[in-house]
Parts: sequence; structure tokens; C-alpha cells
Amino acid sequence: MASTSHAGRPSKLFRNLNAKIASIPMVLTALVIFLGGTIWTVVYSFTNSKLLPRLKFVGFDQYDRLWDAPRWVMSIQNLAIYGILSLIFSLVIGFVLAALMDQKIRFENAFRTIFLYPFALSFIVTGLVWQWILNPDFGVQSIVRSLGWETFTFNPLYNSDIVIYGILIAGLWQGTGLVMCLLLAGLRGIDEDIWKAARVDGIPMWKTYLFIIIPMMRPVFITTLVIITSGIVRLYDLVVAQTSGGPGIASEVPAKYVYDYMFQAQNLGQGFAASTMMLLTVAIVIIPWAYLEFGGKKRG
Repeated sequence: MASTSHAGRPSKLFRNLNAKIASIPMVLTALVIFLGGTIWTVVYSFTNSKLLPRLKFVGFDQYDRLWDAPRWVMSIQNLAIYGILSLIFSLVIGFVLAALMDQKIRFENAFRTIFLYPFALSFIVTGLVWQWILNPDFGVQSIVRSLGWETFTFNPLYNSDIVIYGILIAGLWQGTGLVMCLLLAGLRGIDEDIWKAARVDGIPMWKTYLFIIIPMMRPVFITTLVIITSGIVRLYDLVVAQTSGGPGIASEVPAKYVYDYMFQAQNLGQGFAASTMMLLTVAIVIIPWAYLEFGGKKRG
């Protein structure tokens, strides 16, 4: 009987065959477009391609020019500032809003919709809206001055020293609602008995969140971090809509640098080198995390 049942059982290769067949287009897309495109970009980053790609290798010349360019260095600095602050404020503000919403407040659905609504807008629309809001002639500065504070100054998009913070404001306004919803879903997944036990033991609310709830929400935080990080690396639309990289090069970001050199300056080699550096930066962050998360743990 055992041998008969074993013989009738399909091999591992043919188990869930429908699901495997359905995943073939996605696998081919990942291999051909993503992996193939990545290899193609890296190879041509070592060439002197201009308007059209050509296999005339120049070694690391494109990378030397890249890191000697003040515009590229400025774009990296801006991305670092935006990225660090965006991660911190998105998680902190999003978690605080989620914790407040988790208190079963009245009109919760309405508030949740209001907070999430900005995420439904395109980044171009968000950038244009905040460009108007931060415009000193008819935005926040003009409104406050009309109320009597004649010396009030708030024009971050026109100040090269703080322009990246003006872009950060728009980014937080758009993305924090999504972070709130993700963390709220994680909070709603916490067993009510844990809250009751913490209250019985007399543990303060902030300690319950810090030492019990947040560690239990680790998978949710990881997912949220991946989503936030992907948005940071892809930062382009907000900059184009708000400042177009100005004043001067004060608000340049890597994605805009790549686009400008590949499609406007007609210097594919330089654009490929910049995009390869962006890929390398992501890999430096992702590979160690993936190893620690999935490969570094021994299953018992």
C-alpha cells in the first residue's frame, strides 16, 4: 500500500504545475529584462558611448569623470540627507498616527482616508502643489506676512542651503499615510491578550510599545522599510516638479543625473556609470540584510 501511494504521488517538479506555468512570464521578465538589462548597463558603463551605445572600452574613465563631477557629488549628498530623514520621519510619524488610530477613535475611516489620500496622487501633482504652497509670493510666506508678521521668511525652494528639506516636506506629506496604514495593519494583528497582560502587570504604555509591540511587528517594519527605501532611490518626479534640480544644482538627485546624461546630454556612458553606482549602493544595503534575514539563520 505504501509503495502504491508513493508511486501515485507526483514528483516535486510537477507539483503545483499550474502555479509554476503561470509564473513563467514573470520569471522570464526578471531574467531577460531586469538581469539582462542590468548586465548590459554595467558592461556599457565601461565604454565611451555617446548618442548610441558602442563597445569601445575606456576602463574606469566614466567613473573617474563621475566622481569628479560636482553635480554628481551634490546629488549623492542630497539623496543621503533626504533618505535618512525620510526613513526616520516616515516611520516615527507613521507609527504615531497608527498608534493613535488604533485607539478605536471616532470617524476612524474618514481620518484614514484623509491621511492616505495624498498617496493616490502622482508625484508630479504633489510636487506642483507644494511648489505653489512654498512659493514666497502667494504661499505660506505670503499668507503669514498678510497676517501681520512682515519679517516672516519661509522659502525653502529658493534657498540652496535648505532646498532639499522643502522637497522632503512634500515627500513626507505624500508617503506618511501609506506607512501609517501598513503599521496600523500590523498593530491590528497584535493579540488583544498581550495588551491585557501588559495592563495587568502595570507596564506603562510607552514601554509596551517599545519593548513588546514593536519587536513583534518586525516583519511589518521590514516591509515598510523596503517600500520607503525604494521610493527614496527612485526620487525624481518631486525634484523635477518642484525645482528642476535648482537653484543651480542644489537639489540634484542621482535619478535626475542619470536621466539628463542619457537622454539630454547624449552621453550614454556617463549615464550608465551613474546608474551602475546607484545599483551598487542598493546592493551594498540589500545583500547583507538578505543574508542576515534568510541565509544567516540555521534552522533547527
